[in-house]
Parts: sequence; C-alpha cells; structure tokens
Amino acid sequence: MIRLPERPPALRNVPVAAWSDPVVIPTHPIPPADRNPMFLEMRVYQGSSGRVYPNPVIDSVSDEVVERAWTAVHLENEHVRLMVLPEIGGRIHVGMDRSNGYDFFYRQNVIKPALVGLLGPWISGGVELNWPQHHRASTFMPTDWTIEELADGGRTVWCSEHEPMGRMKGMHGVSLHPGSSLIELRVRLFNRTPEVRTFLWWANVAARVHDGYQAFFPPDVSAVADHARRAMSSFPIARGRYYGVDYGARPASEADLGWYRNIPVPTSYMAVATKGDFFGGYDHHAEAGFVHWADHRIAPGKKLWTWGHGEVGQAWDRQLTDADGPYIELMAGVYTDNQPDFSFLTPYETRTFSQYWYPIQRIGPVQAATREAAVSLSVHRGRARLGVAATSSILGLALRLRAGPRLLGEWTADLAPGRPLVVEDVPLPAGISPGDLELTAAAAGRDLVSYRPGKSAVRRPPPAAREPPAPQAVATVEELFLTGQHLAQYRHATRRPEDYWREALRRAPDDARSNTAMGWWHEQRGEFDQAADRFRRAITTLTRLNANPYDGEPLYGLGLVLRHAGRAADAEEAFAKAAWNRPWRSPSQFALAQLASARGAIDEALGLLDEVVEADPNQATAQTLRAALQQRLGRLDLAARDVAAVLAADPLNAGALDMRRRLAPSEQAGQPPDAEIPGGVQTALDLAHEYAAAGLLEEAASAVRTQLSSGDADAPVHPMLHYTLGWLLERAAENGALEEFRRGAAMPPDHCFPARLAEIEVLRAAMVANPADARAPY
Repeated sequence: MIRLPERPPALRNVPVAAWSDPVVIPTHPIPPADRNPMFLEMRVYQGSSGRVYPNPVIDSVSDEVVERAWTAVHLENEHVRLMVLPEIGGRIHVGMDRSNGYDFFYRQNVIKPALVGLLGPWISGGVELNWPQHHRASTFMPTDWTIEELADGGRTVWCSEHEPMGRMKGMHGVSLHPGSSLIELRVRLFNRTPEVRTFLWWANVAARVHDGYQAFFPPDVSAVADHARRAMSSFPIARGRYYGVDYGARPASEADLGWYRNIPVPTSYMAVATKGDFFGGYDHHAEAGFVHWADHRIAPGKKLWTWGHGEVGQAWDRQLTDADGPYIELMAGVYTDNQPDFSFLTPYETRTFSQYWYPIQRIGPVQAATREAAVSLSVHRGRARLGVAATSSILGLALRLRAGPRLLGEWTADLAPGRPLVVEDVPLPAGISPGDLELTAAAAGRDLVSYRPGKSAVRRPPPAAREPPAPQAVATVEELFLTGQHLAQYRHATRRPEDYWREALRRAPDDARSNTAMGWWHEQRGEFDQAADRFRRAITTLTRLNANPYDGEPLYGLGLVLRHAGRAADAEEAFAKAAWNRPWRSPSQFALAQLASARGAIDEALGLLDEVVEADPNQATAQTLRAALQQRLGRLDLAARDVAAVLAADPLNAGALDMRRRLAPSEQAGQPPDAEIPGGVQTALDLAHEYAAAGLLEEAASAVRTQLSSGDADAPVHPMLHYTLGWLLERAAENGALEEFRRGAAMPPDHCFPARLAEIEVLRAAMVANPADARAPY
C-alpha cells in the first residue's frame, strides 16, 4: 500500500499549503538499458512516428517488487487535496475532494510501469501531461520543480523540462487558490530552437470506473472519432460497428458509449465539432465526479479511452496495478481534437494557456458548465431533476427552470464547494418537452451558467479520413506538397513526406513550396549544401516577378544553413531580407543579433534584441542573451532586470538561472548563486550552444564546466560535455582543447547520441585535433 506522510502540524490549518515530503510507494523497477542500442526508424506509435533518437528505449520491466521513496509535493486547501510527483513527469498523482473523501482522479497505490510510453515505462492513474507527442518521451522522467506563492495566498507547483527529442521547453503549473475547488493547470510551451517544430498537448486524466461510472460530453456532441479519424461513430448511442463491436444490434441502453460497462474492448473516441467548453465523468455509486473546463476555441480536444471491461481490459488492470481496479482516461487536448493531430510552433514561439478541473457532488452528469458552476437537468416521465454545483462560496444563488417565457420554478440557496443544490422530482406541465426547457443558475444579478436542451436530431457522423494515394497517383503539384506537409506535420511513421515533395519537383522543378520543404528536410539532416540549393531555387521562383516576396521562409532557411556552413556574412544578408516579412522578422532579427554579437558588435546586437523582445516579450532566449551582453558591458542592473523578468514568467528557465548564477557576486543581482543548471547534461549543452552561437565562448564554457562540476569528480560523464568544452576552448584559442577532446574519447559511450546540428562541427573538430580518436567519427 502507499504510505503517505503525515501532514506537517504547522500546515494543518493553512488555507492553501504546499510542502515536499517523500512518499514511499511499491515500485516495479526498470532494469538498466541494453548497452548495444538499435534505432528503429519506422516504428509506429500512437498513430504517428515512434522514432525517439537521441533517447534510449527501455524494452523490459522487472517483475520484482521493491519499495522506494518518491519526492511528492502536496497542494491542499479546505476543498481539494492534490499530490504532484515531479520525479515521474510532474504528474498529478492524487486529486481528492475533501468534502466527501472521494478520489475524483484515479488514485494509483503502486508505481507499476508497463511498456506503454513513447520510451517504454508508463504508469496509469492521476493526470499525465503529454507533449509534444502523446505519452510523452519524458512521462517517466524527473522534471525540475519549484513552488510559487500567489498574491491571494494560493500556491502553484511548477514542473519544467527541456523535452528530450525536439529540445523545446515545456512546463506546467498546478495551482490552488483559497476558498476554491477549482484546480488550474497553467501551461507554457516554448520552441527554443531556430526551426519550426510540431506538437500536440493532451492532459490524460484517469478516473476509477465500475458499472456505475458514466463519462459525459457536451450535449452538442453527436459524433466521435477514432485515432486519425480512421473510423467514426454516432454518440452517445452508437448505431453501427465501432472497434469491431456491433453496437447497432444492441438495445440503446447497452449501446451508450458514455458507460464503461457498455464497452467490452479497448476503445478510443474523441468528440467531433463541439462548441462546448466542458466534459467529465460521474460515479453514480459515490454520487461524485469531476468537470474539466477549457475554452473550446483553443482546447477542442475531448477524448475517452478505455481498456474495456472484457478479458483484455482485465489483463491490463492486472498489469498496471495491484488492487486498484479498472479506470478510464478522459483526455483534454489543446490546439487539437484528435490523436495524432499536431500543430506548429514557429521558431522561438511561446504558447500559454490554462486548463481547469473541479469535483462535483450529487448533481449527476453535467449538461453545462463554466469555471464557476455546473448544472444538470434530466427529465423522466414528465418529471425533472435539477442540480447545480459551485467552485466557490455563492450566497443567494437562484436556480430557475423555464419553458420559453414561462417560469416553472425558482429555488434559492447558499452554495459552496461540496454543498450543491439538488432539486428532485419537479413536475412538468402537460405539453412541455425537454427541448422546451432552459435551466439557469444566477447570482449577484448575473447568469453563472445556463443550459437549453434544444430539439434533438439524429445526425450522421462525418465520413472517416482516407489514406492518401501514392505520390505517382496524386493529381496535382499542390496536392503533392500538401500531402507531404501533412505527413511531416503528423510525424507519419511509414510514409515519407520527401517522396511527395520529390514527385512534385519532378513535375515542377521550380515549385517554391516543395523546394522550401526539401530545404528544411536537408537542413535537419545536416546536408547544408543541398539545403541551400533548395532554398535558393524557392527564392528564385518567389522573386521572379516580385523582388519583395510575400513569404520570407526560404530566405530565413537559407540564412540558417549558411550560418551552419560558416558563411556568416552571407547568412546576415539572407536573414536581413527574411526580416522584411512579419512572420519571420523576430527569428531573423534574433539570428542577426547572434551574428552581430559573434563579430563583436554588441551595441548592434542589443538594438536588434530590443526589437525582438518588444515584439515578443515571451522570447526568453533573447532576454537572457541581452542580459549576457549587458553583463559584458558592465551594465549589471540592466542584466539583472532581464533575468528577473524571465524568472517571473518562468522560474525554472535554465538560461536565466545560469545568468543569475553569473551575476550573483554582484549586489545588483541580489540572489544566491545557483548550484547547477536545471535539466542536467542536455540542457547544459543546449545552453552552451546558445552562448556559442552569439560568440560568448567564455559563458558557453562556464555552462559546460558547471555541469561537469556538479557530480563526482572521478565519475564518468557524458562524452559530449568534454568534446564540446574542447571545441569551445579551440574556438577561443585557449589551452586545454586537446586534453578535453581526449577526455571525451575516454568516456564510456553509453547513451551518447549526438543530435544537435552544431555537434557535427564539434565532432569534426575533435577528429582533426585527435586523429587517434575512433569515437568522434563514429
């Protein structure tokens, strides 16, 4: 059984408390990864690519049970108790309604990983946060974490990572506020790379189920889709075959997909075309459940997944837990309504958004909800049942039931979390149907939430998605480009986007979009000459009639590959022209600032960085570079101001924390020195390469040395730390480069998977300096 620590006495009566204590949970340990890795390029995972380089995949889990302590952060107010596990992806492991002791999130009492995650280990229960791909690569990895005190006395537990495949920055903050049962999840996603990246984001919420558990979607959901929309079904009553089950042959009560008991096999379904902002689940036995709320205009994703109640589901229950029973997953997607369904993050773009959950009691499945309240309305044999639950104390709430202009009843009560208003057995006048009704909850002269059933209509589900034809069978060049773009965006596992772009270029060699797409394809492979040729052909087409093209993307891409190739002056010309187009201005100006800094023109670089930050205050990499340049000029107060601004929005930003460490000896910083850079080896290498791109070789070397000094001096370290330090010392014309290259060659190569384009140059430098090194060329 899980052994939770006793609450610290000093915090027993604090309105919102957060503290960290070890939680001892039986765990099924993961064996060391094999020392002879193989990389599967065409692996299919969750409907998209399972390619995970540069990460190792764990392909077996021990069946030996041991006990170990996990760091747990407890967040609690008078209404809700949460427990966050920073060491396992920052997941919410416990969500309990204090009014009734009900675990509205599935409470897993063992840590029992199975090989479900993108890199292998995955556990069920709680709330798993997934990005930039589902069951994210780092779902079983530790995150950096900190606790933020809010102005109203609430707390936020921040968990942060540099995700290990695309090197983007992702973080989520779990917030509770005094007097409220509303759980806010604040999310920041930052593409800290100079290339466009794709991502999806889903919160995977587990709920313990049984024959009396019902999931609910907004009433306007009449159809649901399988993964990649490869199959569709009507909802809530399935009228045909879905996942091999002939629901059409069943009575309606046994074809309702909202009930766990009706789904015998592993099944997914995602809401199609809803304008509702909520969904959730309700336990009819416990008379309790939860609501998820988010703005559907950016968060349309509403999904149910179940292993099913049949033999397969029961086998997975045994695989994932010891005695906690079955569960379902009620997932919420942002900028996506399907899986896989990826959106774009442009270079250095930040997305911020929030998600919300709150427990409900006694009211039944919800038909309408806001962040303030949820209402339910059911009609049976001419009699209605009404309910409303609130997320904070509301005095004098009025619940009104109307049929057109006619008021059928009004009920007034003081509500609070855990104290809903339920009205049983309301008789409806003759001739009144459910579609005539409107239920409204109001307080202080305004409506909090309302629901109008409307007229029900049977609508056919939209058609399922179709597989694209082979490149040779595609009719037009535009369709070839778009098909390739789709395959790249959705990380297709078995079809290659370049096949479609090459076919487009065979038919139309000067096609600008396909040339640009192939330019990026070559750039990502480190094939800079081929990439430059493709970008130039696109530019030639775009400027044939107009010297000022509408789209500056190929100019920006050309600037990147010229910079990689060491042609800084030519790169500056390309970036400067790309900056004529608004979509590419900010990343181009940032690249120009890096190049200006590298050639010693610091004032020019600072002017460019001012423009970048003014246009995008969330561009944290630009702010930290500006701080580093201000420090070089001795303007320590300005440097500290930038560092403080970044850390105010992102208290776990590695670049800003490193700059705070560097500024710590000065009185202007006013902060203690940081012991090490958060995020470990790979984040330290990211930071070093960011400094190096701006010519800040001393700062880059310091970041690497900080990571090297953070562990046992005699223990082996990641080879790329020494290789990178050697490269930096050689570029700075300092002593010790050859010694560092030799140290890199002497380190164990286990899990040394270089993946940054800049590491091509690092390893080539090592090969030249130390020809006896066989590992650098390997």
